[in-house]
Amino acid sequence: MNSHRNDSRKEGPLAAAPIIELQEVNFQYPGAEVMALSHIHLTVLRGEFIAIAGTNGSGKSTLCKCLNGLIPNYYVGDLSGYVQVAGLIAENESVSSLSRKVAYVFQDFENQLVRPTVYDEACFAPLNYGFADYRERADRALAMLGLESLSDQWIWQLSGGQKHLTALAGALSLDPDIIIVDEPVAQLDPYHARLIYDKLKLLNEQYGKTIIVIEHHTEFIADYCSKVVLMDSGTIRWVKPVQEALSSVEELEALHILPPQVTLAIRETEEQRRPDGIYPVTIPQAVDYYRTRLPLFPLQSIDEDAYAAKVSVPSIQSPATTLVQFDNVSYGYKTITRTLHPVLRGIELAIHEGDRIALVGNNGAGKSTLLKLISGIRRPNDGLLTVCGHLTKHTSPETLSDYVSYIYQNPEEMFIEDTVRKDVEYFLKARSSEDYRPFVDEVLERLRLTPLQDRDGRLLSGGQQRRATLAIGLAMQPSVMLLDEPTASLDASSRREMTAMLNQLQGRVKATVIATHDMQLVAEWANRVIVMHNGQIALDTDQQSLFGHTAVLELAGLIAPQIAQLSLALGLRPPSLSVKHFADRVRKLMGQHRTQEEADSIASH
Repeated sequence: MNSHRNDSRKEGPLAAAPIIELQEVNFQYPGAEVMALSHIHLTVLRGEFIAIAGTNGSGKSTLCKCLNGLIPNYYVGDLSGYVQVAGLIAENESVSSLSRKVAYVFQDFENQLVRPTVYDEACFAPLNYGFADYRERADRALAMLGLESLSDQWIWQLSGGQKHLTALAGALSLDPDIIIVDEPVAQLDPYHARLIYDKLKLLNEQYGKTIIVIEHHTEFIADYCSKVVLMDSGTIRWVKPVQEALSSVEELEALHILPPQVTLAIRETEEQRRPDGIYPVTIPQAVDYYRTRLPLFPLQSIDEDAYAAKVSVPSIQSPATTLVQFDNVSYGYKTITRTLHPVLRGIELAIHEGDRIALVGNNGAGKSTLLKLISGIRRPNDGLLTVCGHLTKHTSPETLSDYVSYIYQNPEEMFIEDTVRKDVEYFLKARSSEDYRPFVDEVLERLRLTPLQDRDGRLLSGGQQRRATLAIGLAMQPSVMLLDEPTASLDASSRREMTAMLNQLQGRVKATVIATHDMQLVAEWANRVIVMHNGQIALDTDQQSLFGHTAVLELAGLIAPQIAQLSLALGLRPPSLSVKHFADRVRKLMGQHRTQEEADSIASH
């Protein structure tokens, strides 16, 4: 079946057939004042690889939930219009019948995993549909994703990337025509993010699957997708081929969508706007662009000392007060066979006042566990951990919370009251703080939450939830702030907002530690970067030096920001960490190149 479908795509007639058609689709959630979807018209051809882009709240997930029947069969509301999916009229179908045609991998993919082992998970869907060949289907799905070696593994033993692929295998075992993945890279390190996209590309090109991704990261859209659907306020603004779509720089920026850094760099360095408006959107395209204009690029590595002084955050004056001290700390948990599974091994680390630490590494490296040890939620198996003068093995998490705020990766887990204000006040009221209301007012105003203070935090948008959780942490007036993946799932506007808020912590807290996969955040915010791998510290450096350690980056599954990769590909060292600095360097090189050409021309005459 799969090989026949793949051959049909290449022949042409079937490839041109629409597999999804939406006409005049409207949807409104109960009690909502505005339409979540308005006048939607969309056609997707069989075998396409489509990205749906837009800011948080633009209707991307709502649109996709109409395709597998979750709207209106699970998420109720007022739905009208025509929806045809893989030959089925959606309003005549159930979630069950549509899921045989449409596989959906959610952003919080771990909630889809319901069985104890990888093989059980892959068998679950076809078994419950009554397919006699459910084992063969599971084997085929695991083989398509290269998961055969993990088939006997327990789900809780897997890394984030392995869990994501397992969720995909569970959906793939029904042999769907369409695969929808909501935010494929949101919770993954850069290596596993690329791995997920490589698998989706394989399913698209070799098995003929139609792929739809909801994606904020335009560099992945550029590398893998063929077409972009841009959504804005519940409407489809346009549908364009990927090169044209990502070249619409001004329009994307106006909607708070960050175009690829290489595209922004070329726009900044071109002296005149292109007549066709089409720019390079991938690193190889950008390298070719610059090499054709500067054959000897770079003429020299320029301004190295000035550059280092310009981009490096001033180092903390030594000696600085030590707030957190790890002395040979190890931590692990007992498996089902009662053996100890090590998570952290022999950690030696000091966190000082003034540190802005980015904790990076692949999924399963131990980043979140290290944060939980500092907060007191976990205690070391071996070694000593001192936090603000308190040995954690003798100190309760409640006592440590006077010194440490820990902001969870999933913001909705931070809300326990029915309004944002009550959540922000909770810690202060529990401590019987006197006259805390003016301080809460200040925190809410500082994070632009005053208009939202009477809303339930669980019902806010992703960016608003992040702001609210930061307010909860700030209200605790900690010495050390810990944040786990604060920019995950945020659009460009919310990411910039979060970076600005993190900068505002300076002076409010003595040290901030962030576990993150967002290498752009690392480049823009941190003054210290700790790379973790396999439960150990592989590197402790600054953000400027980090991207020169290619062996460590590869070991830890890290990928430099696009602009740094482009710098290195062109021979610019140290690499630029921002588009602006890269553009400044290139303009200077171009000026030198023109001067040299003029000198050569004069000499030849």
